[in-house]
Amino acid sequence: MAKQFKVTLKKSLISCTDSQRETARCIGLRKTGSSKIVNDTPAMRGQIMKLQHLVEVSADTATKSKGAK
Repeated sequence: MAKQFKVTLKKSLISCTDSQRETARCIGLRKTGSSKIVNDTPAMRGQIMKLQHLVEVSADTATKSKGAK
């Protein structure tokens, strides 16, 4: 199973560059406090690094197995 991260926007995008705003939008982060579960890929790691001063990243441990209901 692919490793996943939970990314939470902790600071506002008001004083950020347009490139950083677009990166947050592509991840799916719109408002302060919003969270998304993302897969661990090199592209996603690069996007997270671009926003490292604005987001909090934690390992997602609540992954479902296919047989569980």
